[in-house]
Amino acid sequence: MTERRYDEKQEKAEEKEVEKRDEKQDEKSVEEKYRRDPVSATVWAIILIWTGLVFLADNLGWLSAFRTQNIFPGANIPFMGLGAWSLVFTGAGVILLLEVIFRLSVPAYRGPVGGTLVLAAVFLGIGLGNIFGWNVVWPLILIALGLSFLVRGLLRRR
Repeated sequence: MTERRYDEKQEKAEEKEVEKRDEKQDEKSVEEKYRRDPVSATVWAIILIWTGLVFLADNLGWLSAFRTQNIFPGANIPFMGLGAWSLVFTGAGVILLLEVIFRLSVPAYRGPVGGTLVLAAVFLGIGLGNIFGWNVVWPLILIALGLSFLVRGLLRRR
């Protein structure tokens, strides 16, 4: 009888050990998933490449051709705000928005996107603010952020 109790106690202790190991393994797998996430590394590499391309085009004088052209025909509005930094920030904002769309559409890389969305909005605001004017860009960004939070909140309830 005492052997039976001893065996039961030993089995319960072993089960608890196995449960603890499984919990630790689950925690490690979540950490490893974010550590091995190639999306963020790829996105920031693309942003650096974009930045280098924009500055190369600016140094070679290719951007100056766009500064003097009329973007809106018949309106006589030259694209004077098109500078290297404006293009860098606008491109970085678009790339980050593409990351958000990718993370929301591919389940294997799904993760929190709120911070990325806000950073994309800030980058777009900085980039487009010099081109179209701050009085137009910031209200549009606030509206877009509000709409995205509203859609996310409505979709989360379902």
